Amino acid sequence: MINSKYFFKGLSCIKKFDSPAIALGTCFIAIGSLLKNLGFNIQESVFSTLLTYALPGSLVMAESLLVGASLINIFLAVWLVNARLYPMTVSLMPLLMHKSQPRWKYYLSCHFIAVSAWLIMKNNYETVNKKNRIDFWIGIGTATWCVAIIGTIIGFLASDYMNKNMMIGLAIVNPVYFSCMMAGSMKNIQISLSIVLGAILGPLFFFISPEWSILYGGFIAGTFAFFIGELNVK
Repeated sequence: MINSKYFFKGLSCIKKFDSPAIALGTCFIAIGSLLKNLGFNIQESVFSTLLTYALPGSLVMAESLLVGASLINIFLAVWLVNARLYPMTVSLMPLLMHKSQPRWKYYLSCHFIAVSAWLIMKNNYETVNKKNRIDFWIGIGTATWCVAIIGTIIGFLASDYMNKNMMIGLAIVNPVYFSCMMAGSMKNIQISLSIVLGAILGPLFFFISPEWSILYGGFIAGTFAFFIGELNVK
């Protein structure tokens, strides 16, 4: 069973001053409004967030449906977009694994992998003993997941009062928040270089390949920062 003490401790992290709850909620308000404008009903909109959760995946799904893509193409597109969460999973799971915990908790908690929940966990995991970190993580994931669902409902209901500029403004709040959080985590040369170089190379590659600029910029910046960090350690 899930340890309620650590579950609610994780759940309460959403109330902290550095919580991504507001930024996350505003983005899903934009998503809820977008889904209604695309012809989704409220049940379909909520179900979309319930299953897809991550913001880019929801956007890709909505846009793919809009152009009439097949279900297999939509599945592959969302899967490829959400593959960006794999490095987060690799870095997070060793912090959560404990032999006394059943496997179903880890399978369940995979759905909660997102930048918002990952940032909260990385900033707080040292305050929780390893045995109970998975319960703490499930609490964090449940909190951010619920914020996303509530934001979707609000956006759907408020869509008639929102114009295009308002939706764009709400949608970029979360990326701005993440940028600030990443800047605040610049505590070693690898992280600092990857953030600074990524911010420089991303826009530069946009002039070469707008569709692949983020991937190229991130891959080159991260790879370069990793090797520089390794040399610095030696």
